[in-house]
Amino acid sequence: MSRVILFNKPFGVLSQFTDKGTEGTKRATLSNYIDVPGVYPAGRLDKDSEGLLVLTDDGKLQARIASPRFKKPKTYLVMVEGEPGEDQLERLRKGVTLKDGPTRPAGVERIADPDLWPRDPPVRFRKTVPDAWLRVTLTEGRNRQVRRMVAHVGLPCLRLVRWQVGDWSLDGIAPGHWREA
Repeated sequence: MSRVILFNKPFGVLSQFTDKGTEGTKRATLSNYIDVPGVYPAGRLDKDSEGLLVLTDDGKLQARIASPRFKKPKTYLVMVEGEPGEDQLERLRKGVTLKDGPTRPAGVERIADPDLWPRDPPVRFRKTVPDAWLRVTLTEGRNRQVRRMVAHVGLPCLRLVRWQVGDWSLDGIAPGHWREA
Protein backbone atom coordinates (compact mmCIF):
# COMPACT_ATOMS: atom_id res chain seq x y z
CA MET A 1 0.00 0.00 0.00
CA SER A 2 1.31 3.42 -0.94
CA ARG A 3 2.14 5.92 1.74
CA VAL A 4 0.91 9.49 1.12
CA ILE A 5 1.79 12.43 3.34
CA LEU A 6 0.16 15.85 3.12
CA PHE A 7 2.50 18.58 4.37
CA ASN A 8 1.76 22.27 4.88
CA LYS A 9 5.07 23.73 3.68
CA PRO A 10 5.89 27.03 5.39
CA PHE A 11 7.30 30.04 3.55
CA GLY A 12 11.08 29.79 3.13
CA VAL A 13 11.32 25.98 3.25
CA LEU A 14 12.88 24.13 0.30
CA SER A 15 10.78 21.34 -1.28
CA GLN A 16 13.59 18.81 -0.86
CA PHE A 17 15.22 16.90 1.98
CA THR A 18 18.74 18.27 1.56
CA ASP A 19 20.07 21.73 0.76
CA LYS A 20 22.39 21.64 -2.23
CA GLY A 21 22.86 25.41 -2.06
CA THR A 22 26.04 27.36 -1.67
CA GLU A 23 28.56 26.34 0.95
CA GLY A 24 27.98 27.82 4.38
CA THR A 25 24.28 28.67 4.04
CA LYS A 26 21.81 26.60 6.00
CA ARG A 27 18.29 26.73 4.58
CA ALA A 28 15.28 24.89 5.99
CA THR A 29 14.34 21.73 4.11
CA LEU A 30 11.70 19.00 4.42
CA SER A 31 14.04 17.13 6.76
CA ASN A 32 13.44 19.85 9.37
CA TYR A 33 9.77 18.76 9.49
CA ILE A 34 9.35 15.21 8.18
CA ASP A 35 11.24 12.19 9.53
CA VAL A 36 9.66 9.49 7.41
CA PRO A 37 12.06 7.33 5.40
CA GLY A 38 11.36 6.55 1.75
CA VAL A 39 8.91 9.35 0.89
CA TYR A 40 9.62 12.00 -1.71
CA PRO A 41 7.76 15.10 -2.90
CA ALA A 42 5.40 14.72 -5.85
CA GLY A 43 6.14 18.05 -7.48
CA ARG A 44 7.61 21.18 -5.98
CA LEU A 45 6.68 24.42 -4.31
CA ASP A 46 9.07 27.35 -4.53
CA LYS A 47 10.85 28.46 -1.39
CA ASP A 48 8.70 31.61 -1.30
CA SER A 49 5.42 29.71 -1.76
CA GLU A 50 3.45 28.01 0.99
CA GLY A 51 0.96 25.25 1.30
CA LEU A 52 0.20 21.70 0.28
CA LEU A 53 3.07 19.47 -0.70
CA VAL A 54 2.21 15.82 -1.32
CA LEU A 55 4.89 13.24 -0.54
CA THR A 56 4.73 9.54 -1.34
CA ASP A 57 6.81 6.37 -1.46
CA ASP A 58 5.10 5.29 -4.71
CA GLY A 59 7.01 6.37 -7.84
CA LYS A 60 4.04 5.83 -10.18
CA LEU A 61 1.74 7.88 -7.96
CA GLN A 62 4.44 10.54 -7.70
CA ALA A 63 4.54 10.78 -11.51
CA ARG A 64 0.72 10.93 -11.80
CA ILE A 65 0.61 13.82 -9.33
CA ALA A 66 3.53 15.82 -10.73
CA SER A 67 3.29 15.26 -14.49
CA PRO A 68 1.16 17.71 -16.50
CA ARG A 69 0.30 14.79 -18.76
CA PHE A 70 -2.21 13.57 -16.14
CA LYS A 71 -3.83 17.03 -15.74
CA LYS A 72 -4.32 16.67 -11.97
CA PRO A 73 -5.85 19.97 -10.82
CA LYS A 74 -3.90 22.07 -8.35
CA THR A 75 -5.64 24.99 -6.62
CA TYR A 76 -3.83 28.03 -5.29
CA LEU A 77 -4.92 30.98 -3.15
CA VAL A 78 -3.11 33.97 -4.59
CA MET A 79 -2.80 37.42 -3.05
CA VAL A 80 -2.15 39.93 -5.83
CA GLU A 81 -1.24 43.57 -5.85
CA GLY A 82 -3.90 45.71 -7.46
CA GLU A 83 -7.60 45.51 -8.14
CA PRO A 84 -8.25 42.72 -10.68
CA GLY A 85 -10.51 43.66 -13.55
CA GLU A 86 -12.79 41.19 -15.30
CA ASP A 87 -10.62 41.51 -18.44
CA GLN A 88 -7.52 40.40 -16.51
CA LEU A 89 -9.37 37.46 -14.97
CA GLU A 90 -10.75 36.43 -18.36
CA ARG A 91 -7.26 36.47 -19.90
CA LEU A 92 -6.08 34.11 -17.15
CA ARG A 93 -9.11 31.86 -17.67
CA LYS A 94 -8.37 31.54 -21.39
CA GLY A 95 -4.63 31.03 -20.84
CA VAL A 96 -1.80 33.47 -21.45
CA THR A 97 1.37 33.17 -23.49
CA LEU A 98 4.49 33.22 -21.35
CA LYS A 99 8.12 33.07 -22.50
CA ASP A 100 7.95 29.26 -22.46
CA GLY A 101 4.72 29.16 -24.48
CA PRO A 102 0.96 29.33 -23.97
CA THR A 103 -0.57 28.08 -20.73
CA ARG A 104 -3.63 25.91 -20.53
CA PRO A 105 -6.86 27.66 -19.55
CA ALA A 106 -7.12 28.13 -15.78
CA GLY A 107 -9.98 28.28 -13.33
CA VAL A 108 -9.80 31.79 -11.87
CA GLU A 109 -12.14 33.61 -9.51
CA ARG A 110 -11.87 36.50 -7.12
CA ILE A 111 -12.50 35.45 -3.52
CA ALA A 112 -12.90 37.09 -0.12
CA ASP A 113 -9.77 37.26 2.03
CA PRO A 114 -9.23 33.64 3.14
CA ASP A 115 -8.80 32.73 6.79
CA LEU A 116 -5.12 31.81 6.62
CA TRP A 117 -2.33 31.74 9.17
CA PRO A 118 -0.08 34.82 9.32
CA ARG A 119 2.94 34.54 7.08
CA ASP A 120 6.42 34.85 8.56
CA PRO A 121 7.81 37.22 7.38
CA PRO A 122 4.60 39.19 6.80
CA VAL A 123 3.58 40.26 3.31
CA ARG A 124 4.54 43.88 2.70
CA PHE A 125 1.57 46.19 3.07
CA ARG A 126 1.16 49.49 1.25
CA LYS A 127 -1.70 51.80 2.22
CA THR A 128 -1.91 53.32 -1.26
CA VAL A 129 -1.96 50.05 -3.24
CA PRO A 130 -4.95 47.70 -2.92
CA ASP A 131 -4.59 43.95 -2.91
CA ALA A 132 -7.00 41.13 -3.67
CA TRP A 133 -7.24 37.35 -3.42
CA LEU A 134 -7.80 34.95 -6.30
CA ARG A 135 -8.44 31.21 -6.43
CA VAL A 136 -6.48 29.80 -9.37
CA THR A 137 -6.77 26.18 -10.51
CA LEU A 138 -4.24 24.79 -12.99
CA THR A 139 -3.84 21.42 -14.69
CA GLU A 140 -0.17 21.94 -15.45
CA GLY A 141 2.69 23.02 -13.24
CA ARG A 142 5.50 24.93 -14.86
CA ASN A 143 8.20 26.66 -12.87
CA ARG A 144 6.66 29.60 -10.97
CA GLN A 145 3.67 29.43 -13.34
CA VAL A 146 1.00 31.07 -11.17
CA ARG A 147 3.31 33.95 -10.28
CA ARG A 148 4.26 34.46 -13.93
CA MET A 149 0.65 34.27 -15.12
CA VAL A 150 -0.74 36.88 -12.71
CA ALA A 151 2.24 39.18 -13.31
CA HIS A 152 1.68 38.82 -17.07
CA VAL A 153 -1.78 40.39 -16.70
CA GLY A 154 -0.50 43.19 -14.43
CA LEU A 155 -1.23 41.66 -11.02
CA PRO A 156 2.05 40.98 -9.17
CA CYS A 157 1.84 38.07 -6.72
CA LEU A 158 2.30 38.99 -3.05
CA ARG A 159 1.51 35.61 -1.48
CA LEU A 160 0.95 32.15 -2.94
CA VAL A 161 -0.58 29.23 -1.04
CA ARG A 162 -1.26 25.89 -2.74
CA TRP A 163 -4.49 24.77 -1.12
CA GLN A 164 -5.40 21.61 -3.00
CA VAL A 165 -3.92 18.88 -5.22
CA GLY A 166 -6.63 16.71 -6.75
CA ASP A 167 -8.89 15.69 -3.86
CA TRP A 168 -6.28 16.37 -1.16
CA SER A 169 -6.41 19.70 0.64
CA LEU A 170 -4.76 21.62 3.47
CA ASP A 171 -7.91 21.55 5.60
CA GLY A 172 -6.87 21.11 9.23
CA ILE A 173 -3.09 21.05 8.64
CA ALA A 174 -1.16 23.86 10.34
CA PRO A 175 2.00 25.27 8.73
CA GLY A 176 4.98 22.99 9.34
CA HIS A 177 2.73 20.00 10.14
CA TRP A 178 1.71 16.94 8.16
CA ARG A 179 -0.71 14.06 8.21
CA GLU A 180 -1.16 10.80 6.36
CA ALA A 181 -3.76 10.86 3.59
